[in-house]
Amino acid sequence: MIKSLLLILASLLLTAPLRAQPLSPSDSIKALTLPPGFSATLFASEPDLAQPISFAIDDRGRLWVAEAYNYPKWKPEGSDRILIFEDTDNDGHFDKRTIFYDKLNYVTGLEVGFGGVFILSPPHLLFIPDKNNDDKPDSAPQILLDGFGHQSPHNIVNGGIWGPDGWLYAGHGGSSNGEIKITGADQKIFYDGGIWRYHPTKHLFESVMEGTTNPWGMDYDQFGQIFISNSVTPHLYHVIFGGHVERRTASPYSVHSYGLLQPAADHLHWVGPSWDKSKGGAPQQLAVGGGHAHCGLLIYQGDSFPDSYRNTLFMVNVHGARINNDLPERKGSGFTAHHGPDFLTTTDTFFRGLHPKLAPDGSIYLSDWYDTGECHTLNPQRGNGRIYKISYKTPNSSKPPPDFSKLSSKDLVSSQLDTNEWSARHARRLLQERGRDKDVHASLLEILNGQRNIVLRLRALWSLHVTDGPIDASLLDDENEYMRAWAIQLLMENHRITPQKLLAMAEKDPSPFVRLYLASAAQRLEPTDRWPLIERLAAHDEDATDANLPLMYWYALEPLVPADPQRALALAAKTKIPTLREFVARRVASK
Repeated sequence: MIKSLLLILASLLLTAPLRAQPLSPSDSIKALTLPPGFSATLFASEPDLAQPISFAIDDRGRLWVAEAYNYPKWKPEGSDRILIFEDTDNDGHFDKRTIFYDKLNYVTGLEVGFGGVFILSPPHLLFIPDKNNDDKPDSAPQILLDGFGHQSPHNIVNGGIWGPDGWLYAGHGGSSNGEIKITGADQKIFYDGGIWRYHPTKHLFESVMEGTTNPWGMDYDQFGQIFISNSVTPHLYHVIFGGHVERRTASPYSVHSYGLLQPAADHLHWVGPSWDKSKGGAPQQLAVGGGHAHCGLLIYQGDSFPDSYRNTLFMVNVHGARINNDLPERKGSGFTAHHGPDFLTTTDTFFRGLHPKLAPDGSIYLSDWYDTGECHTLNPQRGNGRIYKISYKTPNSSKPPPDFSKLSSKDLVSSQLDTNEWSARHARRLLQERGRDKDVHASLLEILNGQRNIVLRLRALWSLHVTDGPIDASLLDDENEYMRAWAIQLLMENHRITPQKLLAMAEKDPSPFVRLYLASAAQRLEPTDRWPLIERLAAHDEDATDANLPLMYWYALEPLVPADPQRALALAAKTKIPTLREFVARRVASK
């Protein structure tokens, strides 16, 4: 009898699936498959690093890494940490590690700048100053924003990148909500998911786009267009000011939206009737991209990868254990992306990539949560975590990256001409920190007015804006649609554009992309000026089939309808855009 039981037990052990086992850091590198010519090195791993929920790169090329030990519990006195990793010889592996701060609670994102580090730790956006750059906090964390909701353990506020316009942009999952209060202000702003921004010196908070499920990746392209990766609902969205996109929970902001902006991709990375069945790495899911859960987003704009990768999108597919590569293309007023060959795959069953980010030398840093679960696993293995560095062909130089904070303002302006986007972005933010400078403005105007390359001209425009430089209204008549669009947004923010000029552009500008920016601008206008602007936009019959414009026109019009239903019905009678006719009638009939 005992012999029979032993035989049965042995048989079960032989036929049972083996439990996934972690690989050593060196074996994890060996498990990665990259395109020909690419290689990966281990930048950092346990025991020096664990639970790397987010990271940012400072002006010296150092990595500031947030370790999330408290997930999934909020604690009054947390143990989440901010570490600084430095690769002084640029060999792809850190050789200096500093603990910057170790008493944080539930960290979900960070970004460096303005003499310190901005940290998302719901319910707060915090700032820890380090004005003298000695890698020691000058004071306890300062609360900049309070009230971010955390009803969900994972659909919460997260991320953080500096936008081209000098604001800090971040995401917020749609299963949590709260009332945001700016320190020093009395007003509270209800917020329940999407994309938002905060100005580091003006101390303003704004909702940018409403919706999404869990946007944990964000970057912007060469034209300043922000894109986000997402989970559950489609994986890629173009961030449009004042837009509404799909979400899984109801929001008071979208009660009368009636229609939602479509994703910026012509495909999904999963197949089947339900997103939640795409987990587990089944062959049919891997064939199309790996599954529904995405994290991180990098639009590659470095200068060391092959040209075919420039301006393409890298995002981690969590269940697919890979990095997807989407190929964006302009379409009407917006964009659509096609599915390219996956950039990275791995056989390491613990791989849980989070964020790919551009390095100063044009390579990529990739963080790895390193666990068998993902956001729904509420008991993580807290001792794991890795960061890889992915390079192409040329070995890493032994020369460390320059300290951009020590560059002259003249050199920072020259960096706007650099082929590596990393340099241009860090230089622009440093110029913003240094403030108004007539010599800087003169040099930027030379680029703006003397260059033909629209990417370089836009960089000069953004740099002028963040340094309070002069932006001439003549840019509203520029030959390039991206320049005209950005001139609308920046002049609106500076209150230096007349309603009459907006009306003239709405009537005559041939670009649907410019009309998209006009529709966003309309939401910032008072009803007296908004009505005629929308009426002129609604006269563009050619916009009826555009993916964004009918809905953006509606989002601007909707709040006006209850106050003047007769004028709204008159607009509906004239327009050839079916969406507007339908939605006006629906809103007039509603309570």
